[in-house]
Amino acid sequence: MSSAAKIGIVGSGFVGASAAYAMVMRGIGREIVLVDLNHKRAIAEAEDIFHAVPFAYPMNIRAGEYADLHGCRVVVITAGVNQKPGETRLQLLERNAAVFRQVVPNIVQHAPDARILVATNPVDVMTHLSARLASELGVPVQRVFGSGTTLDSARFRSLLAQALGVDAHHIHAYVLGEHGDSEVLAWSQVTISGMSLDEFCARQGISFTGEDRARIDDGVRRAAYRIIEGKGATYYGIGSALARIVDTVIRDQRSILTLCAPTAQVAGVEDVTVALPRLVGGDGILATFPQPLSDAEQDALRRSAAVVREAITSLGL
Repeated sequence: MSSAAKIGIVGSGFVGASAAYAMVMRGIGREIVLVDLNHKRAIAEAEDIFHAVPFAYPMNIRAGEYADLHGCRVVVITAGVNQKPGETRLQLLERNAAVFRQVVPNIVQHAPDARILVATNPVDVMTHLSARLASELGVPVQRVFGSGTTLDSARFRSLLAQALGVDAHHIHAYVLGEHGDSEVLAWSQVTISGMSLDEFCARQGISFTGEDRARIDDGVRRAAYRIIEGKGATYYGIGSALARIVDTVIRDQRSILTLCAPTAQVAGVEDVTVALPRLVGGDGILATFPQPLSDAEQDALRRSAAVVREAITSLGL
């Protein structure tokens, strides 16, 4: 079996399993290996997803150990610990960092040529740590990246599409910075069929007010909170986002996605990992495209990057 068709997922909880299921439904890869400390859970998820194969595309889904990641083109990390009642963000960060200091070296040992895609929250900080750990083991920095605001950008596009009456595929809209409360919706860069948002609305006779912008901003920024309140976790959206990213890498599609990756400088903040539009292909991150933002958006991006940089510093990185 071609190594380009083999995908590993470390962490078989809701997000990891949903990502595997999305890959099966879209026919991404030919083999998926699920690795989890709870091996019984990994076996159960692999078996359940494998039973969907006859309704989708030919693929092998199985549980395995780190050694079974050998030959993977991409390894997705969804492993991590959940926040305990009364636990601070820093305490959660420190516990997840301890997990990653075990996970990343194991991945590099058994799949040294794999591209590593991080999904565990806080994804910007976990990606920064993963890149540092992997680079110390000789992995090129462009091969380690995180899901960033891929899902947030999809939420932005879907809500704009709903408001404007246009297929979301024809809307370009980016969410930048932290995958979290400080994220920045780049309204100034929204385009529909090559037109700015204001021009499109004028041509279509659509009234798009400040209230409409505020409603969409809240719909994007607070989405996870509402979903978690209703059902305890988010996983279908991020699972689909991870499938899209993996597909981009294994097919070398050279897509532009808002992934997070270590960056020398973002809006004046040095050595930080946040989401920006990035060209993604078979070798990972190929290029980064800073946006010509408005002054207010640039200030917001600087604040967002500073939030992430402070969290990174708290881990001693």
